Amino acid sequence: MPSLKALRIRINSVRSTQKITSAMKMVAASKLRRAQVQAEAARPYAERMERMLAELAVSIAGNSAAPRLLIGTGGDTTQLIVAVTADRGLCGAFNSNVGRAVRTLARKHEIDGKKVKIFTVGRKGRDYLRREFADRIVGEVSFAGRRRIEFADAAAIAERIGGMLHDGEFDVCTIVYNRFRSVISQVTTETRLIPAPLPEVAPAAEAGSLAVYEFEPDQEDILGRLLPRNLAIQLYRALLESAAGEQGARMTAMDSATRNAGDMINRLTLNYNRTRQANITKELIEIISGAEAV
Repeated sequence: MPSLKALRIRINSVRSTQKITSAMKMVAASKLRRAQVQAEAARPYAERMERMLAELAVSIAGNSAAPRLLIGTGGDTTQLIVAVTADRGLCGAFNSNVGRAVRTLARKHEIDGKKVKIFTVGRKGRDYLRREFADRIVGEVSFAGRRRIEFADAAAIAERIGGMLHDGEFDVCTIVYNRFRSVISQVTTETRLIPAPLPEVAPAAEAGSLAVYEFEPDQEDILGRLLPRNLAIQLYRALLESAAGEQGARMTAMDSATRNAGDMINRLTLNYNRTRQANITKELIEIISGAEAV
């Protein structure tokens, strides 16, 4: 049985941990509000842009001169997976869910005989995937120490990916990230970035349901500006969704840790009181036994 001093030290230690987890919960809650507003504000624009590019990809699908950012290279032998995670931990299974999804996707492609390359955004994803896919990681980005993510950060990543596509380093690009649904729910999502995913419409209804686009001044000039921006927008959306999901996951994890610490303090306090009561009873018995022996 531990001594009273050891129990007091243990109780104080858990109480200090409880204060830390409670403070981290409040900090995550304050950051969550701002991150959630940013993520929700970016969704309509990104979704409409994605839908427009999908319809555009159908309309010029047979054009071999169409930009690679829109129709890809025409093959799928080399797959680039962009894994978006957090730079810090203490947020439950937030980072490991993305890591497992990327690992499953990579293994599936390799079983199909395809070459896999991985681009990590966030230190936790890099550390997780490095254990098994160190030789497949071709790029990494970290935002550690940054207070917030800007569009310029997503544009820089988009420029690197666009350069890799131009150099023929991959055929298909897929991004894996946690989409923010609520404080207690983040959905691991896989979205194809290159080539643009085609809209889900019935073949018979394709001709009448898709918009017809006219380019002014010309198709090459407009797509040359629009497609890199769309790639940056989709990446920015994923980064914002991941940032909001991270704070929600951390808030939930710290709330659970705070409650668990409270339960442990109650158990240790009960054990402390029982031990103290047993010591007092033992001392009384020794005093009474000594008095009777005199």
